[in-house]
Amino acid sequence: MKFKLLAIALLISSFCTAQKEQFKFDFTPGKAPKGYIKINSSDRYTAQKGYGYDLQPASAGENKPFYFSVLVPDGNYKVTVKIGSKDKSGITTVRGESRRLFIENLATKKGEIVEVTFIINKRNTKISENEYVNIKAREKKKLNWDDKLTLEFNGDDALIETITIEKVNNVPTIFLFGDSTVVDQDNEPWASWGQMITRFFDEHVCFANYAESGESANTFIAAGRLKKALTQMKAGDYIFVEFGHNDQKQKGPDKGPYTSYFNSLRTFVTEAKARGAHPVLVTPTQRRSFNEEGKIMDTHGEYPNAMKQLAREENIPLIDLNAMTRTLYEAWGVGPSKKAFVHYPANTYPGQTQPLADNTHFNSYGAYEISKCIIEGIKTNKLNIVKYLRKDYKPFNPQKPDAIDSFHWNQSPFTEVEKPDGN
Repeated sequence: MKFKLLAIALLISSFCTAQKEQFKFDFTPGKAPKGYIKINSSDRYTAQKGYGYDLQPASAGENKPFYFSVLVPDGNYKVTVKIGSKDKSGITTVRGESRRLFIENLATKKGEIVEVTFIINKRNTKISENEYVNIKAREKKKLNWDDKLTLEFNGDDALIETITIEKVNNVPTIFLFGDSTVVDQDNEPWASWGQMITRFFDEHVCFANYAESGESANTFIAAGRLKKALTQMKAGDYIFVEFGHNDQKQKGPDKGPYTSYFNSLRTFVTEAKARGAHPVLVTPTQRRSFNEEGKIMDTHGEYPNAMKQLAREENIPLIDLNAMTRTLYEAWGVGPSKKAFVHYPANTYPGQTQPLADNTHFNSYGAYEISKCIIEGIKTNKLNIVKYLRKDYKPFNPQKPDAIDSFHWNQSPFTEVEKPDGN
């Protein structure tokens, strides 16, 4: 028995080591090409095997969303997917981990095979041998914090031939620190800009989203989220920091925009600079808070100004998302702006017995538009990573948002009616 357990342990260890280099999977009928692992519908994920279809009983070719997971160590991974089929046409969307969007509605004709590549970050909660990130109870099922790299294949008819996964260490990582307006939301209908911005960048840069619902700058640090990110950070990386929504709710003699908030933001900046990374501050998104004249009312007090002051003192870039989202929401208008937020009548989603009317958190369309505001901020600040924008990115003007009818989103199969922390 001991020998058998040792053999299993060695097998798993060997598998994990292999992931640091390259792994190839073939989903087509017939014999797999040399060097590829053949995937059949019965290949379900187990930790012992280390790869397979995951989360729900659907697999490639069944015209349903399906998930495929691979057991890999923490790090950035180059994922190359051959999309299409010799036998039929299709439209394929690829997301990763907690619904990060990478490939959007890629149409392929019958007989057409298109190869696409992107970089995805994978992590777990381990900081050191005896220290872990103190994640919340509701985070324990998040794909962002487990030991697997999980890919979601969705679309009107997702068509996948092969997947290659290879660990890479030579691309800059953009770490996202923030709250529920930044976090990768796992479930429909919730979404945030941090999980949409990945769609617009190529395979020469990687986003690592550490944001979480309900976090303030100081609680983010206290939970060990920054400490975990620092174990992965290298010179040339970036950190984007957006807090304010929850910080302003904190009460006490040492709490406020120019005290705990300001000092915590400075901690992010100092730690990043010490490692040769580039800090970027992002003022908090506006809430959907219209007055009688149809103008957005500021609800963040002095918090955006405090962040601006720190940016001046530290001579670092600042993206004024607070100002851009005011423009964006007013461009939508009072009524139409609801279509960018989680506003849905009762019974729209399973278990939703009451209407959802959330004026802080976005749906997929809203998050998609906010991510473009961030990109315009990157361009305005002339950050070096602007050169990694995909060629199909079109300049965005918050005064003229994309029509919602032009946005096509195939929903993931998992939903949640509970509002994010910090609402």
